[in-house]
Amino acid sequence: MANISSYRKRFKAMESERSSFIPVYQELSDYHLAHRGRFLTSDRNKGHQRNTKQINNTSRLAVRTLASGMMAGITSPARPWFRLSSGDSDLDENTAVKKWLHQVQMIMYKVFSSSNTYNSLHTLYGELGVFGTASMGVFEDFENVIWCRPYTVGGYVLAADGKNQIDSFYREYDITVAQCVKQFGIDNCSTAVQHMWESGNTEAWVTVVHGVEPNDDRDQISPLAKDKRFRSVYYENSRQAKKNGDSGFLRESGFDDFPILSPRWDVTAEDIYATDCPGMIALGDVKALQLAEKRKYQAIDKLVSPPLQGPSSLKTKMGGAQARAGDIVWTDDPGATLSSIYGNYRPEIGVIKEEIRDAEGRISKAFYEDLFLMLSNSDRRQITAREVAEKHEEKLLMLGPVLERLHTELLDGLIDRTYNILEKNGVLPEPPEALQGTDMDVEYVSVLAQAQRLVATGNLERLTGFAGQVAQIWPDARHKIDALQAVDDFADALGVDPKVVRGDEEVQQIQQQEAQAAAQAQAAEENQQMAATAKDASEINTQGENGLTAMMRNAGLA
Repeated sequence: MANISSYRKRFKAMESERSSFIPVYQELSDYHLAHRGRFLTSDRNKGHQRNTKQINNTSRLAVRTLASGMMAGITSPARPWFRLSSGDSDLDENTAVKKWLHQVQMIMYKVFSSSNTYNSLHTLYGELGVFGTASMGVFEDFENVIWCRPYTVGGYVLAADGKNQIDSFYREYDITVAQCVKQFGIDNCSTAVQHMWESGNTEAWVTVVHGVEPNDDRDQISPLAKDKRFRSVYYENSRQAKKNGDSGFLRESGFDDFPILSPRWDVTAEDIYATDCPGMIALGDVKALQLAEKRKYQAIDKLVSPPLQGPSSLKTKMGGAQARAGDIVWTDDPGATLSSIYGNYRPEIGVIKEEIRDAEGRISKAFYEDLFLMLSNSDRRQITAREVAEKHEEKLLMLGPVLERLHTELLDGLIDRTYNILEKNGVLPEPPEALQGTDMDVEYVSVLAQAQRLVATGNLERLTGFAGQVAQIWPDARHKIDALQAVDDFADALGVDPKVVRGDEEVQQIQQQEAQAAAQAQAAEENQQMAATAKDASEINTQGENGLTAMMRNAGLA
């Protein structure tokens, strides 16, 4: 196990790697989300005004729309957004498997609703849109199963593995002496913290570092927490602790799976941090917008309250006072009258307003505001994925790579982590025998995920519609379509609950029952016809002279 010096060395190296992004993050924070981002641990509890560069709040409203839209379109608390699967479509049709998967889904939805998961995701989406990189921890909780902790940019550093997937996280933050003692125990704290605690200085601040990284040199047969797949260490990083020679850990533990989710909007090659996102795209327009907004108000001020000029003689008459509309520039010109110093000049405020509208429009497009506002402004309770796909197909295609990255770097980890915690604590029902040893797959059925699939599966609807039209003229054309498979594929694209669509085995049973019922009905009808014929035959008079007796005599039957 490494000592604290090795952790401090790696933390400094990761900080150095991130250093070039800090000025960019500070600028993005200033112009988009003034109170997001923490670039010094001493930034805690600072309530002073930080949005002094934001005159026009268009970008801030666009960020709010983006975060809310992603929440509604990807992980809505009000509708299903993921579905568990065995990964085998035939196995998923098994009644016991289907029932068990549905039960587990309902348990996980309840866990997400009862914890702070959705609040944390909303915060994360805002940071993701502005800074391109966001981070959130998912930890085990006694009361709520899981508890999420969203982090803000500048307060953490990341590192990636050979596949460029985030696998290391360090965070430096401040806590009070009282919090430190309560969380880690007085015996694990440094000498300086112990002295402050004993002297009653419990509200003094202590700098702590938390690191989570792969535990490559672990003892794989050890049951100890510090020998899990990912090690977790807390240690003090204050000057006093270093000065006193305190080099012990506040806590050493570990995790079976990586607890930190760090999605990125877009990444260039081997970069660890995102290099493209709506906030970065719109930054130039936001700067121009603030400048134009400032110039507009300056122009309005010049029109409403221009500086005046007038003869010096008026200065005496006015008792040296200045007009309230603005300053007065006095002149000795005998022909001068009190007038605007700009003369007939009138600033073109309309041109400035037009430029402002153009900049606001570009900012809105950068944050996909038109797409996300459609989700929230629908005049019905739930807009369908089909409407999203039909009205905004080109925007969905642009969002496609982002959604795929969110599924991989955020939602997969969230669901896997939650499932593993539930399974470890024995909360999940016993799986059916058919699922023993089978890994679970996740299918995303949110509005945006469905709309993405509908863009690609629109051909299915067009094909079946075309086949139906052709079959009216050439009936044999209907045999070209596997109708049952088409229904399954379309239901999957719509994200319909599997309980609604019958499995192939059940459909075959129904078909057999219908065929048997039809055969029985036909046999019953034939028996009725035969009985009626026999009855009619029995009632025919074969004794007297009539046509039938004549035919029988001619045939030699009578």
